[in-house]
Amino acid sequence: MTWRGTTTVRDRIFAALPYLLPLMDGLPFGRFLFQQFPVLQIITLPVIPLIFLYQYIPFAGFVVFIGLYMLVVRNENIPHFIRFNTMQAILIDIVLILCTLVFQVFGSILLQGFVGQTLYNMIFLGLLAVFFYSVIQSLSGKYAEIPTISDAVYMQVR
Repeated sequence: MTWRGTTTVRDRIFAALPYLLPLMDGLPFGRFLFQQFPVLQIITLPVIPLIFLYQYIPFAGFVVFIGLYMLVVRNENIPHFIRFNTMQAILIDIVLILCTLVFQVFGSILLQGFVGQTLYNMIFLGLLAVFFYSVIQSLSGKYAEIPTISDAVYMQVR
């Protein structure tokens, strides 16, 4: 990515915050790991308040999703760095939603014993890797380059 200017500390924090959305939506994939390694539940601490809000407000996830896209990604008054990271978090969330839909449709076939647990663990560990990489890069003021997803983000955010 070509450098598009400087980022302030505020921009870096706001660029990292949208990655909480895919983390929150991906937590159900970690259920088998949380059962085997309860210490991993520390990862859920930053999103517990958001989970409560999502449970009490109907369609909260959808509203946040659309709100981030319409109010942040499409607003050219917001710095490119924030818009890029927000769109990338949205695309990661879309991938997780598609994985959830596949498991709902083919759940009885895919979630049989070891194979289902392995798929869930792979998705969750991949999500954690992408989450930590993206947040660290954002807080460092660098663009997080994720193959395929970042390319799609570049097409959306100018």
